[in-house]
Amino acid sequence: MKKTIALALLLLSLGTQAQTTSIITGAARTTEYLPLLKGKRVALLVNQTATIGNTHLVDSLLKLKVNITKIFSPEHGFRGNADAGEKVGNSRDEATGLPIVSLYGKHRKADAADLKEVDVLVFDIQDVGARFYTYISSLQELMESAADNKKLLIVLDRPNPNGHYVDGPVLDTEFRSFVGMQPIPIVHGMTVGEYAQMLNGEKWLDKNSTVI
Repeated sequence: MKKTIALALLLLSLGTQAQTTSIITGAARTTEYLPLLKGKRVALLVNQTATIGNTHLVDSLLKLKVNITKIFSPEHGFRGNADAGEKVGNSRDEATGLPIVSLYGKHRKADAADLKEVDVLVFDIQDVGARFYTYISSLQELMESAADNKKLLIVLDRPNPNGHYVDGPVLDTEFRSFVGMQPIPIVHGMTVGEYAQMLNGEKWLDKNSTVI
């Protein structure tokens, strides 16, 4: 039996102010996704790039009385102070006291124990549109974990600074690894939200996991 996940995508919106175009990130559109978090136990897969203005998303949501139960961290850690490829262990955030579960240490995919006290998952990481950045690999595994454990996943999208072009060879999946999990070019041109939609649309998730 296939397992399904409800995936909410908060894409970018454009606003015109004083004849200039401004980008509003998914994270900044709080009125759109806060109703999905109300009364829920929330976990976030984020790093130092998850911000609303100059404030970290975790701090912003805590001020809005969102019940954050834990933080999941990707490569480089929650605060981004670990070296590339450095395995990161579980810890506790000094600023908020929240537990941090590393998804770039002993295991990369959140399991049932990790998600026991979680109702909703939020993903918000700035990506640069390069296949070897492991954030899109972490996104795929979080999507599969959400499906396996019947959790809602909200992807808060951000612009891809290299979204204006596509370049490089397509990955030969015989050489699949965490720095390249899918047959896409080195520079793929997508935002993380668009990539999430492609993972599902191309049926590239684990064969037992389906997004709805």
